[in-house]
Amino acid sequence: MNNKNTSPSASICSFVAVVALIIASSALPVKSDAFAIVCSGNTSVMSRKMPNARPRTIIYHRRFAQIDSYNISDEASHFSKFRGGESASLPFLVKMNEFVSNNFFLIGMIVAVSFAKIFPELGKNGSVVRPELFIGKYGVTTIFLLSGLSLKLKELANAAANMKLNGLIQMITFGAWPFLVGLPLTKGIRFLFPQLLPAPLLDGLLILCCLPTTINMCILLTSAAGGSVATALCNAVISNLTGIFLTPALLLHFFGKSIELPFLDLVNKLCSKVLLPVAIGQALRSTPMKEVYSKHTGFFKRFQEIVLLGIVWNAFCNAFTSGLGLEVKHAVALLTLLPAIHAVSLTSLFSFFRMNLFGFSQGEATAATFCAAHKTLAFGLPLINTIFEGNPHLASYCAPIMFMHPLQLVIGSLLLPCFTEHKKKQP
Repeated sequence: MNNKNTSPSASICSFVAVVALIIASSALPVKSDAFAIVCSGNTSVMSRKMPNARPRTIIYHRRFAQIDSYNISDEASHFSKFRGGESASLPFLVKMNEFVSNNFFLIGMIVAVSFAKIFPELGKNGSVVRPELFIGKYGVTTIFLLSGLSLKLKELANAAANMKLNGLIQMITFGAWPFLVGLPLTKGIRFLFPQLLPAPLLDGLLILCCLPTTINMCILLTSAAGGSVATALCNAVISNLTGIFLTPALLLHFFGKSIELPFLDLVNKLCSKVLLPVAIGQALRSTPMKEVYSKHTGFFKRFQEIVLLGIVWNAFCNAFTSGLGLEVKHAVALLTLLPAIHAVSLTSLFSFFRMNLFGFSQGEATAATFCAAHKTLAFGLPLINTIFEGNPHLASYCAPIMFMHPLQLVIGSLLLPCFTEHKKKQP
């Protein structure tokens, strides 16, 4: 017997490594929506229907009812009976592989957050891994390039021409959020719970409500939920371009501060990070890359999920390593209030955009929900630093958006099954 003691950190690391290995196995070259089981039953059907298959192996597809006119459920029933009746089940590893494949993003998010907690220095900006470069720059740029490659020009044109949907999203972003959420919320807390949060943090909440939507996050979550990527892409660009003017105007209205912004620099970043990769992707549709993408759609979708998990990992590493100078009770209050606000906004907006009155499709409603509910850190943090530079409460103004950024990823990921389930139910 081995009596050596194992440290808790080593055990946690081992667990994370095992889970990561299982996740990686689900992304092997074998298609992610297929899996294999080994049985010792009759191979005559196999040799007849799949002559190239290895003996004692049957390949099942979990999305379609049959392969080569061979019914899956019939063979699964045969396999169950062969192994000893209805109580028998598929091998454990097969079930595990299918579970991981179906819940890849959720499990990956748990692994990413756990790994960030154990080794926060590894994934923070400026570390030896340089996640802000390989994930934040190259990875996200590749995502937008793939978005351009996957979208038909007609789909983009139709999404841009949908003035009713686009107008509603922007009205919610720059109208409903600051005046119907931010202002009543902060005034209500000041009046009813004056000890809950100090004035600078309440101002930070109001600033958060004035920001435009995210760029990469709303598009990636829309894609993962099966929504309209074209709608998400158009509104992310519209919101961030409009936000260059409207967000400072809103802050001027609420705080009365004279504002000067690096307008050309903001436009240049938006064009280089979003519009240029999408344009290159559109150009690649006239090359053989279009066929490559079509044949390996599952691989590219998994790649998008992995990049999003990298963003989660990087965001939590930065959060775990950088202190915001907040008291514990104020941090707890924010971590209670912000998730509630975001979860309610997602569910209520999804119901709103699915109303028969508007006639939007399920994909459009999904994209509109993520675009209208999200607030950007990439645009917001530089903006807040620029506007309130030298202000002694600058950290408090930044705190709500820094908390909200990873929370949007976590809550949006947890609610992804709800969006996909609604899509399945749609006739």
